[in-house]
Amino acid sequence: MENNKPAAAVEAPAKNSFLNRFLSFIEKAGNILPHPATLFVILALFVVVLSAITAGLGVSVIHPGTQKVVYAESLLTVAGLHRILTSLVTNFTGFAPLGTVLVAMLGIAVAEGSGLISAVLRAVVLSAPRKLLTFVVVFAGVMSHMASDVGYVLVIPLGAMIFLAVGRHPLAGLAAAFAGVSGGFSANLLLGPTDPLLAGLTQEAARILDKAYVVSPAANYYFMATSAVMIALAGTWITEKVVIPRFGEYRGDEKPEELKELSAAEKRGLWCALIMTLLLVGIILWGLVPSSGFLRDPKTGGVLQSPFLSGIVAIIFFGGLLIGLAYGIAARTIRNDSDVMKAMEKAMATMSLYLVLAFFAAQFVAFFNWTHLGVITAVKGAELLKASGIGGIPLIISFIVVTVLLDLVLGSASAKWAVMAPVFVPMFMLLGYSPELTQAGYRIGDSVANIITPLMSYFPLVVAFAQRYDKKAGIGTVMATMLPYSVTFFILWTLLLIVWYLLGLPLGPGAGIYYQAAPVTP
Repeated sequence: MENNKPAAAVEAPAKNSFLNRFLSFIEKAGNILPHPATLFVILALFVVVLSAITAGLGVSVIHPGTQKVVYAESLLTVAGLHRILTSLVTNFTGFAPLGTVLVAMLGIAVAEGSGLISAVLRAVVLSAPRKLLTFVVVFAGVMSHMASDVGYVLVIPLGAMIFLAVGRHPLAGLAAAFAGVSGGFSANLLLGPTDPLLAGLTQEAARILDKAYVVSPAANYYFMATSAVMIALAGTWITEKVVIPRFGEYRGDEKPEELKELSAAEKRGLWCALIMTLLLVGIILWGLVPSSGFLRDPKTGGVLQSPFLSGIVAIIFFGGLLIGLAYGIAARTIRNDSDVMKAMEKAMATMSLYLVLAFFAAQFVAFFNWTHLGVITAVKGAELLKASGIGGIPLIISFIVVTVLLDLVLGSASAKWAVMAPVFVPMFMLLGYSPELTQAGYRIGDSVANIITPLMSYFPLVVAFAQRYDKKAGIGTVMATMLPYSVTFFILWTLLLIVWYLLGLPLGPGAGIYYQAAPVTP
């Protein structure tokens, strides 16, 4: 491939190439799938029918915790119908991820609506030395997850604009930002809305076997914080060594845009936001560092079961709210209480699809639990895996690969995990692996495939951004550009999890690699 090929001449792979045929197949296969919410309706109905068949056949297993025989229960009965009718609402309102995600988003909405997130990203990028520019763009993409999907609409076009402004190919900047935003989707130094969302689904699945099991939103924090640095470094290397040489010099029609410096009001807002951040950090340390700190567990004085970790979603809410208010009031982007409420309203409007999805996902999860198909599938699957002899590292790698393959046909991270968690989390628990480890493996597979699947909801938007600089750019162009990132992230991230596994390091506060069932009291 020529290094000096003009950007305007960069084309998607030939129609008859293997890559383009493969992408066309994936795109057509994905288009056959129904809407994610409809998919959960189909799955719920499938569970109802399957429950009748398995119950009629007398399918049963011995519960590994209670040692009692668990039989499949049919929902195609009068009692089953009554249970569905009377529990439809409570299935939804009691769905673990629902409240945590909405509460976290309300706080972050104020920080985003005030302009704080945008100002911070611009300040970081504008102040970065030329040699660190690529790293900063990728890292800004990784860190943008604390504000949900803002990275897709802000960081990715900003990455292209920044590269063009400094004389580099804009599609290389777009690729670097896309790699951080989507390829490193789960990695972050801070907790964001994705953490409580996935943790809630994992907890629901873990309770199929262990009714008291709790999965903290910070369950993967240690691993994901380390991953953030690795993804930023790997993304920088791929951009500099592979992507930039491939595109060469930009000779397109798009002219560089001047990156606007922060205004005096924005700078004032950032200083106030920094002061508020330091104040909140100080309060948290005051409550955690002393042995009698007010954020520690009142009974044991520990941190693992403390109000701090149990209330981490509330802390995200108040943090986003107070820091966003500090910025907005100082920068005069928030002038009254109506501005705050409008920011929250806007965030809830963007969550409408999630609410619909959560309603039907909640019914599927509930039906799966009621029928005992979750326990039966987990026990039978665990027995099959034990008989095959696969375990440890091969098991982890196989699970990540399965997640990648599913991501190519089902783009929504929450929808995919809502389907996979009730099966794989209990199954891995029976093999002695913690729900937190299974969740970490899922997050790797889901993230690395995001940047190469056309079914990812923001993929068309990225293609549209690319066409601004190259009219001939299409799905194949973006896919071919992002494939090196995807492969590299998959290899390095999987290796990192294997190292974590071999060393037995905690994935997050109180979240180990292995699972040991609690003793059952008579």
